[in-house]
Amino acid sequence: MIVLDTHSWVWWASDSGELSKPARKAIDDAVAADRALVSSISVWEVAMLAARDRLRLSMPIGEWVVQAESIQGLRFAPVTNPIALRSVQLPGRLHDDPADRIIIATALSHGAAVVTKDEKIRRYEHVRAIW
Repeated sequence: MIVLDTHSWVWWASDSGELSKPARKAIDDAVAADRALVSSISVWEVAMLAARDRLRLSMPIGEWVVQAESIQGLRFAPVTNPIALRSVQLPGRLHDDPADRIIIATALSHGAAVVTKDEKIRRYEHVRAIW
């Protein structure tokens, strides 16, 4: 099982070529095995970036998300109360970005690795990261 960080999801879905080879393979393999997750917080992040013109999508955000939701083998993990609580109670030292904390808590809750280029997440010793 893997959880895609927001940028990994966007880059994979748009086939941008920005993913590392191991990240691309991990995502493709997980999607094929129906073991790829995206946290719903990533939908919020993408919508915020698009609303602020920091991310340009090929279609309106609502349509883009609906299209992503229809991808076989890619599932969306809701931000449940236990995940929200866990994001505040993560062990060790980690920055305060709430979306990153929720993505990590989602991965830990599902026994999954996070696919991310983010060095802060990759250095966080309590979650497995793939890049």
